[in-house]
Amino acid sequence: MKIKKWHLQDAKNRFSELVRKASEDGPQFVSKHGKDSVVVLSIEDYRKLDRPGNSLVNFLQSSPLNSVELDTRRDKSSSRDVSL
Repeated sequence: MKIKKWHLQDAKNRFSELVRKASEDGPQFVSKHGKDSVVVLSIEDYRKLDRPGNSLVNFLQSSPLNSVELDTRRDKSSSRDVSL
């Protein structure tokens, strides 16, 4: 996937092309005053980003290592020796 960058004025003038390229080629970056400002995504790409992920608890509970006992006690000392 080749990342396409658009200047804001070009994006405004060629909006239909911008939308088509986002659908076919992937995210399209639009810059304003020389700095990246927004990204135009296909709805498919957006939904991949927007869907809720698994929580850490659910991930650990469904892990094949779920039955392994972990020592979750916290060392309450203010500092620990580190050997490098």
